[in-house]
Amino acid sequence: MKISVIDTGKFKLDGGAMFGVVPKSIWSKTNPPDENNMCSWAMRCLLLEFDNRKILFDTGIGNKQSEKFFNYFYLHGEETLIKSLNKNGVSPEEITDVFFTHLHFDHCGGAVIKNNNNLELLFPNAIHLTNKQHWQLANHPNKREHASFLKENFTLIAEKKKLKFINPGKLYNNIEVKFFHGHTTAQMIPYIHTNNKTLVFTADLLPSIGHIPLPYIMGYDTQPLITLKEKEIFLQEAVNNDYILFLEHDYHHECCTLKNTDRGIRVDKYGTLSQLFYGNIT
Repeated sequence: MKISVIDTGKFKLDGGAMFGVVPKSIWSKTNPPDENNMCSWAMRCLLLEFDNRKILFDTGIGNKQSEKFFNYFYLHGEETLIKSLNKNGVSPEEITDVFFTHLHFDHCGGAVIKNNNNLELLFPNAIHLTNKQHWQLANHPNKREHASFLKENFTLIAEKKKLKFINPGKLYNNIEVKFFHGHTTAQMIPYIHTNNKTLVFTADLLPSIGHIPLPYIMGYDTQPLITLKEKEIFLQEAVNNDYILFLEHDYHHECCTLKNTDRGIRVDKYGTLSQLFYGNIT
């Protein structure tokens, strides 16, 4: 199995929204905001290649929305989804599976592009994976999440008959999927088993190292008390099983491992995906 990091760019979100009830005087020590209280975040995706499959986990924000829309999120950095795929020697046509952890715009927006004012699938040969419960929510969102589900990001997938619903459990022999409900209904978290290790793509269950302490829960989470319980269980499971956590939104760190401390569960090691799999760990 080959695993590659796919950087799709950086964006900014309000620091208070990202850390919920945690005071700015605390979270700003690790995530210093700009003059508008905005913090920079990655949109880091993952590519798995094995057998005849090329599976892309999430697709970033894309670039088809209006200038007004993007002015809210301050996109920056040189990375794009296409550039990163090309850097890894993979074309969009070669992708066989697109796995959406969930359908908020910063996780699925890159899957549909605009070409001469027409919407097209960037990955025309891929099946796109979500689940029925989350798909129903995305198409009929509650008022809290309405602005996060942009139908131009995903309705075309169903129209082109490239949509597949999956359930919790084994996806392929080396990929297990679990559902989490605190951030949004039925967010799908993949556990990738390879090299006698388990890599977990934590998506918005654990956006960054800064979100490891239990009370550090995003204001975007629709059911924060459920997030709290899910995090508590997951973090201990990660320690007990030596999981390597792949951090989709952490600006500085691709991956980390965890340990028990007298202050609760905290970072043990951090570094790039390559470092945590093959040594040279910080």
